[in-house]
Amino acid sequence: MTQPAAGRVAPWVAEKVVDQALARELIAAQFPALAALPLQPFGEGFDNTAHLLGGRWVFRFPRRQIAVRLMDIECAVLPKIAPRLPLPIPVPEFIGKPSEKYEWPFAGYALIAGVTAERFGLDDAQRAALARPLGAFLRALHGIGEAEAASFGAGPDVIGKLDVPLRVRRTHEVLEKLRPHGVLPPGLEQAVRRVLEQQPALPPLEPGAGVLLHGDVYARHLLLDERGALSGVIDWGDVHYGRRATDLGGALAFVSEASRDAFFEAYGGVDEATLRLSRFRAVSHQLWVAIYAAEQQDEALLRETVGGLVRATS
Repeated sequence: MTQPAAGRVAPWVAEKVVDQALARELIAAQFPALAALPLQPFGEGFDNTAHLLGGRWVFRFPRRQIAVRLMDIECAVLPKIAPRLPLPIPVPEFIGKPSEKYEWPFAGYALIAGVTAERFGLDDAQRAALARPLGAFLRALHGIGEAEAASFGAGPDVIGKLDVPLRVRRTHEVLEKLRPHGVLPPGLEQAVRRVLEQQPALPPLEPGAGVLLHGDVYARHLLLDERGALSGVIDWGDVHYGRRATDLGGALAFVSEASRDAFFEAYGGVDEATLRLSRFRAVSHQLWVAIYAAEQQDEALLRETVGGLVRATS
């Protein structure tokens, strides 16, 4: 089984799309040993276009300038942390250099078998079975401190994922855009607003206090095998160091309320301030994904994301 294509990319993100013919040409020019393998489109995301080579290698090509820096960081960090994590992550094994045909780098990774979690329609019992493995994974990842993460090539957050005033303003804007779609059940918007209101502005993180983060934990970046077990964590374009609540918000939106204790038993305890901040991150991120899913008419992702808002606010 393989993860499905991410669906249509929103029009405002497309800048340079590497089609199948150009992908084949670029791969053949830099990696001749792979030239004869069959190639097929594999998906389009916010930052990259992907092609599957020989049923084994996923080649990702940046779609826009900002994704180039993110790919450079991935290529530096992921090989160093992969051996320390209890689940597979994509490790770049072929790194393509800029050329006259395509001015940006690109990378090829061994395919991790699985389907993205939003496609499963998980029930609470299935989510409960995933709580401990996800907690153990994030515990291992967050066990890498800021100094070591920086030595690997990771940097701090540069887009304000936990900038409270910024995220409050943008979350209210997303709520306005989402309301006409009529996808939020009664009372959920009020619950989201309460989470926003309860989050105070944050003082600067003390130097050295950050941990290594995936940066974008949610169902589409969690792979499940045919049994519904976690088989990998993908899409590390937002890898950086910072506050653990950035990733824990994704976990709160994913695991069921009944299995939250099991998650934190595997992950470790957190204080109330971190838990509150994790809820804040969960609602601000899940709403952004929800409006994307609604506009792309991705029913599976929208269903998962609205459910994530319910779980995070419960």
